[in-house]
Amino acid sequence: MSRKRLGIRWNLSVAYIATIIIAVDAAVKTWLRHDLPSTGWHISNAIAIKIQYNTGLSFSLSSTHGLIVAVVALIVAAVVLVAGMGAATGLPTLGFGLLVGGGLANQVDRFSASPHAVTDYIAVGTFPVFNLADIAVTVGVVALLIAVIQNKKLMVR
Repeated sequence: MSRKRLGIRWNLSVAYIATIIIAVDAAVKTWLRHDLPSTGWHISNAIAIKIQYNTGLSFSLSSTHGLIVAVVALIVAAVVLVAGMGAATGLPTLGFGLLVGGGLANQVDRFSASPHAVTDYIAVGTFPVFNLADIAVTVGVVALLIAVIQNKKLMVR
């Protein structure tokens, strides 16, 4: 039975965007873990590339419950992926793709890296250190918020 007859319309662009984010994030983190000097790279007075490991949520929240945080985040990412696969084209597709890609990229890092923590590396002033996956999540949420504000349809179904 075809997907069309079942009434299921999957937006594979969400998965493509997510896959690109996961791959690029993993490549950057692997490269920096192996090649970044222990002192990091200072780009300017306010910006540096330095590795910091985060076992918790964003901004190191719940850092003492790393495994629980990881499992809950993985479940949330899977739910968002399933929802996102029904995203309308345009801004909702981009938003869901970035959100899923960033969320899963940090989980891939957490489960595959040693130590089992998310590798953060972008330091801007006194703001907590973050990474490309965090940027993708933030931009994805902003894109979805803009779509909602513009009264765009988020889902095809």
